[in-house]
Amino acid sequence: MLIAIRNNKRYPVAMDEKLRDKPGYALRRAASSATAELAARLDPLGLRQVDASVLILVDSNPLSTASAIGRALDIQRANMVPLLKRLEDAGWVERSPIDGKSQGLELTRAGRAKLAEALEVIEAFEASLLARIPAQHRDHLLPALNALWAGA
Repeated sequence: MLIAIRNNKRYPVAMDEKLRDKPGYALRRAASSATAELAARLDPLGLRQVDASVLILVDSNPLSTASAIGRALDIQRANMVPLLKRLEDAGWVERSPIDGKSQGLELTRAGRAKLAEALEVIEAFEASLLARIPAQHRDHLLPALNALWAGA
C-alpha cells in the first residue's frame, strides 16, 4: 500500500488507483483472477484449464486432428505435443486413424468420465462468476466480451 502525504497527513493509496479506470487493465485483472480461481477448482481433478478445453473440443468434435484442436484453442504445435501426450498418458484421449496419414482424437471412457467431472466444476465456477456481476449487466457481459475477442 502506498502512502500519500497531503497537508502533513498520511493517506493510504491503492497502488493501482490510476489504472482502475482503464478497461484493458480491468479486463486483464478480471481474467487473471478468474483464471486463477478456475485453475484452483480444476486442480483436484488433475486438470489444467487447457486440458479441460481440449477434452471439451475433442468430445464435441470427435476425430478432429491435433492441429485443428490447436488452431481452435490458439495453441502452438510445439505445445500441443506434450499436452496431448499428458492426456493420452492419463488415458483420457486416444488417437484413431482417419485416413492414410492423419489421426483423429477421441475421448476414452475414462476421458468422458473426467470430462463430466470437469464440466460440473466449470458449470459451478461459471455460475459463481455470473453471480458476481450485477443482474442488470449479466445479459450484456458475454456479448461485450465476445465483441472484444472478435475484434482482435
